[in-house]
Amino acid sequence: MAEPLMTAAVETPSGKGRTDENFPVGSFLIRRDLRVHVHAFYRFARNADDIADNPRLSAADKVQRLDRMEAVLDGAAPADSPAAAAMRESLIATNMTFQHCRDVLRAFRLDATKLRYSDWDDLMEYCRYSASPVGRQLLDLHGEAHDTWPPSDALCSALQVLNHLQDCALDHRNLDRVYLPRQQLEACGARIEELQAAQSSPALRCVIDRLLDGTGALIATARALPARVKAAGLRRECAVIVDLAERLARRLRRGDPLARRVKLTRGDFAGALFVGLWRGR
Repeated sequence: MAEPLMTAAVETPSGKGRTDENFPVGSFLIRRDLRVHVHAFYRFARNADDIADNPRLSAADKVQRLDRMEAVLDGAAPADSPAAAAMRESLIATNMTFQHCRDVLRAFRLDATKLRYSDWDDLMEYCRYSASPVGRQLLDLHGEAHDTWPPSDALCSALQVLNHLQDCALDHRNLDRVYLPRQQLEACGARIEELQAAQSSPALRCVIDRLLDGTGALIATARALPARVKAAGLRRECAVIVDLAERLARRLRRGDPLARRVKLTRGDFAGALFVGLWRGR
């Protein structure tokens, strides 16, 4: 029996876009013919993320909507998930694997149902599905060798953890979701409830610094990425993103994400572009 056409939209766009990210998405450095496919992947991941982060939806509703996005990705009637439909067209046009899209959907199902993480390895397992596929998709689109994946995975995981630290108070307040691993909280003598405070306690600062230490190790691994990338534009963009990760890590080391959102400035983006163009030459 044919599947009935669904008309109610399953996507719940938050209004966030490429300019809200800590890194460039399909910038002028990327080959012109590939940018539309980079943007399609970003839109797909962004809309799935918006479902998982929607505080008005139940966990079961979120999972059902994400399942529907995957069904449309697989060829179901596309009317209710335009981002998934466009992603399917992009994957077919470029002969790319569907696996990276399936992986990010797996991560957002976790976001809908898993609210706490036990240790660093548990958090890295989440990043394997939430972050790594983004870099892998971009590398595969350019036909890069898979030896680029390990430093790319490290870079994407570092950016993911940095974003978790930026939003740690909001995630807890709006979604009761805490990415700060329980092991680090216990080691520093911090409590989850401290995320409700107006500023970080010494114990919570200890947790943040421990996670920044782990992120620093990831960034160190990521520095090998640009040299492994053959496509000139992508190589430069990777160098820019590595520098942006370093800058954001330094800002979080000095700033307090509970007191105010720690974020990159226009000067950071301009400086990273200059450094990235030089390092990626």
